[in-house]
Amino acid sequence: MRYDTGRVTDAADDEVAREEPLEIRVRGRPVSITMRTPGHDAELAAGFLLSEGIIRCGPDVLKVAACERNDEGNLLNVQLDPLVPVDFEKLTRHVFASSSCGLCGKASIDAVRGQFPRIQSELLVRAEMILAMPGQMARAQATFTRTGGLHAAALFTAEGKLLVLREDVGRHNAVDKVVGHALLKRLLPLNRHVLLVSGRTSFEILQKALAAQVAVVAAVSAPSSLAVEFAQEAGQTLIGFLRGERMNVYSHPERIDCKGD
Repeated sequence: MRYDTGRVTDAADDEVAREEPLEIRVRGRPVSITMRTPGHDAELAAGFLLSEGIIRCGPDVLKVAACERNDEGNLLNVQLDPLVPVDFEKLTRHVFASSSCGLCGKASIDAVRGQFPRIQSELLVRAEMILAMPGQMARAQATFTRTGGLHAAALFTAEGKLLVLREDVGRHNAVDKVVGHALLKRLLPLNRHVLLVSGRTSFEILQKALAAQVAVVAAVSAPSSLAVEFAQEAGQTLIGFLRGERMNVYSHPERIDCKGD
């Protein structure tokens, strides 16, 4: 049934975003199950492992393949270079703790800062380039246009060129897909790029961006207080409320050129 301005339609077709579980395995051992929108699953797995500090660069990944005995394609096995060490107990414990809010506040920041280096980048992006990015992202969101039910993450160059956009029911998954794409394409580090997300920015999104060394993270909505604190500590430029002709810069504004030509 559809109700619109006092009129009721008994039957109507509507497109909805797909949501299915994905189990990620490393060397045949399960490490994570996430609900995601199917598509670009290899990128999702690579981005997840990057943000967890298991892998650092493209050559660490030898192959990402669906398990042959899983007909639905919802189980991936990541084959890593034999020289890449994996502490499975620490990985599964950290994933559980994160999903259960086992780490909070300053302890979370310190834990992540211990894994990934602070951003070192002399990137300078013109303000008008930043302001134009949400429009580019919206025009590239084909599935959101049909369903209205997906988050998006997009990676831009300093000149405002859209390199890759991914959509997913989970905003964290969308970011994992983008940084996983960059890793598999050997584009890391991303210290001269801008990551744009369609919703709000949380601590977890800043963490994933730091793993890929993203210098500037922008969002059309608000950041959390912990995200602002994390960005300041990690050397990331954090932008929120990027809408129309305005934006708020919460940390490291020196990378935004507001002078124009």
